[in-house]
Amino acid sequence: MNSSVGIMSLILLVLLFLKIPVFVAVLGASVVYFIMTPGINPAVFAQQAITGSESVTLLAIPFFVCAGVLMNYTGVTKRIMDFCSVLTGRMYGGLSQVNILLSTLMGGLSGSALADAAMEAKMLVPEMEAKGIGRAFSTVVTAASSMITPLIPPGIGLILYGCIANVSIGKLFIAGFGPGILLCATMMFMVSKISKKRGYLPLRKEKMTGSMFWTSFKPAILPLCLPIIIIGGVRLGIFTATEAGAVAIVYAAVLGFGYRELGPNEIRQGLKETLMTTSSIMLIVAAASTFSWILTKEMIPQMFTQWMISVIHNKWIFLVAVDIFLIFVGMFVEGNASMIVLVPLFAPAATAYGIDPIHFAMVFIFANAIGAFTPPMGTLMFVTCGVTKCSTKDFIKEAVPFYALLFGCLLILTFIPICSTGLVNIIY
Repeated sequence: MNSSVGIMSLILLVLLFLKIPVFVAVLGASVVYFIMTPGINPAVFAQQAITGSESVTLLAIPFFVCAGVLMNYTGVTKRIMDFCSVLTGRMYGGLSQVNILLSTLMGGLSGSALADAAMEAKMLVPEMEAKGIGRAFSTVVTAASSMITPLIPPGIGLILYGCIANVSIGKLFIAGFGPGILLCATMMFMVSKISKKRGYLPLRKEKMTGSMFWTSFKPAILPLCLPIIIIGGVRLGIFTATEAGAVAIVYAAVLGFGYRELGPNEIRQGLKETLMTTSSIMLIVAAASTFSWILTKEMIPQMFTQWMISVIHNKWIFLVAVDIFLIFVGMFVEGNASMIVLVPLFAPAATAYGIDPIHFAMVFIFANAIGAFTPPMGTLMFVTCGVTKCSTKDFIKEAVPFYALLFGCLLILTFIPICSTGLVNIIY
């Protein structure tokens, strides 16, 4: 490893410390490497940045982003929320339970934790406050439940991880259901206990009748079919995970026109949001491609793997160390951005320890998400607090039991691989 790599790493750390956007910091450090390393044509920098973002697999990102945006403009969210209200109506916590279940079901539609957190903070938190639920508790529930979204297919994090680590995106989609359902069930149970203690009453006292269920379920049937169509189509070989994104857009558009809520203005605004979101993600991907090329050329992943194996001799200790490290990194760096640097390093090491790639992917993504929920710079915390005007101090105080729950779920995913791989092994 030559001196230019050391200087590049130092510049990268300085830029990140100065809170420069991650993709700018990575590209800037990469430029220094190409300038300082003799025998390398600087044109390779531009080539890697461009070719890295030209992968056909990456088309899944704008497709699913667009589908999720269009779903929000077609009244789908409101229909699913009404259905969730009926299902959880007799549970303590009222709209808090609706919040958690909505994040789980919307995970198959939006795919972005930050988008889900912002949407539910605007839609549900004011109503939760009106029902007597504290603002800080409502904000924490919204931020915590949004962590389920990237685990449920078609999470953007699943697509990015699959592209960077060369893991089947179809298998990652299916694997995400296990951790997502685990987190949803345990969170609803804990919120029910806390709400009962505080007197956050259910939305209704009467039992759910068949007609009540059907009346709320009927409008939500078609939106809820989207994840089934995606997983079924990919598994049966009807279309690839990338093509599934295009199918999702068509499906969202058909629903919008069918509900008569998707007009020219909504389409224009939806495409604008899609462009903005996709651009930010693809800049990260371009930076990741360049950085990965440098790491590969310098054989850094191989050296890192050898060092890890010489220091840590047990794969379970390795996984716990990765969990702690990713949570720490997630406190300061947005999840998708941290994949640029860390996936090329940790994925080969996990393979060397004999860890299933699907299992490691789920642990990696979930640990990253916990970091986004954690102070001092957790992005989920800042997004929800920014929308609800909740103070960070109150957020952290209310979030203590949620941290315990999240760490517990992470340990379950870490030490019980079947939670991630069981459904994959059955379907594949």
